[in-house]
Amino acid sequence: MSFLATLRALRNRNYRLFFFGNGISLIGTWVQTVTVGWLVYRLSHSSYMLGIAGALGTLPILLFSIFGGYVADRVNRFKILLTTQTFAMIQAFTLAILTLTGHIKVGHVFFLSFVLGAINAFDIPARQAFVVNIVGKKEDLPNAIALNSFLVNGARLIGPSIAGVLIAAVGEGICFLINAVSYIAVIIALLMMHTPEIVVGNTITDSENMMKKLQEGFKYVKTFAPVRTIILYVAFFSIFGMFYGVLMPVFAKEVFRGNARTLGFLVGSGGIGAIVGAIFLASRRVHSGLGRVIHFAGLVFGVCLILFSLCKTFWLAVMILIIVGAAMVLQIVTSNIIIQTLVPDEKRGRVMSFHAIAFMGTQPAGSYLAGLLSKTMGIQNTVMLGGILCIIGSIVLKKTYTGFLRNLSDQDPQENLVKKIFNP
Repeated sequence: MSFLATLRALRNRNYRLFFFGNGISLIGTWVQTVTVGWLVYRLSHSSYMLGIAGALGTLPILLFSIFGGYVADRVNRFKILLTTQTFAMIQAFTLAILTLTGHIKVGHVFFLSFVLGAINAFDIPARQAFVVNIVGKKEDLPNAIALNSFLVNGARLIGPSIAGVLIAAVGEGICFLINAVSYIAVIIALLMMHTPEIVVGNTITDSENMMKKLQEGFKYVKTFAPVRTIILYVAFFSIFGMFYGVLMPVFAKEVFRGNARTLGFLVGSGGIGAIVGAIFLASRRVHSGLGRVIHFAGLVFGVCLILFSLCKTFWLAVMILIIVGAAMVLQIVTSNIIIQTLVPDEKRGRVMSFHAIAFMGTQPAGSYLAGLLSKTMGIQNTVMLGGILCIIGSIVLKKTYTGFLRNLSDQDPQENLVKKIFNP
């Protein structure tokens, strides 16, 4: 396949604007993400506090994403994103001002992390559904989702490296300021789009029963086995597979005896692997075998987490984390592609809100559990346990989808598509 075919979704002007504007913003987001973890650990010297900070940043997604999904199906998605990006910029400026003036406390970081999580609860479902509206050709949707992952993980590679250098050179406040300024790029990109071309959900009416619409989305996820299976797997993976990410600042400082730059290398190495995984998915033109991709990637991910937990050599750990990053993206992005391929557009925002809850909304439990277990059994044993559980989860996933495939027919187009996706 040609390189241009791998980038085929970029032929659409609206998606192209969103891709590059969002790319600049995501670099800033990763700079802030790494800086927040380092700042909390510097102020508290506690892996438990790191877990609390991570939990508070994603708890609002668990609490509010279902409402964010409803809004994404009923309100102009363009306006939602313009609003959420503006508020996220204000949050970053607030963090920067508090840090640069020397008034920052752990409590401030906790509160502002919760605020950003609340913003993301409405941003994520709208963003996921918005991509469908701006891609143009539906057959380019898997490519666009994979390119988005390439973007996120390219930023994950660049952002932590910038953060590691800047934290050591000028302090955390400048990192937060860079993130605040980076939001201007995505806001400008949104404003430059030809918005009349963008199809959005129906407008909310006074007579509409919101709870009925929420229940409709829940019923779809509950009764449609392929989507239900993937969402439950993503939730399991997010809780136990992300232990290593929460505890990364502790690994950088205590296991590898490093500093902020060490943390940047560790986080960035996962970004290299993630980019490779995203390019692989972007190059695929067919949906066949995506179930096998998730299963195999889950096994590799779990094994590599166990190896990382035992590793004492920094550069070997970096190499292992490259594979971890690739396996992580293959699972998360493939799950996104499967759901977006199967779900009807009128339910897309609500269903993607369940995906957001599964991936990010469950992270408070994972972050808190990581902090708690690290105090009782140590950070390395905690990550090893996460790897073992990921292997078990991947095996259960395969058994589950093999089971529901037996009951599907080749005559129904939707069921035939499901069989192609999960074909073992």
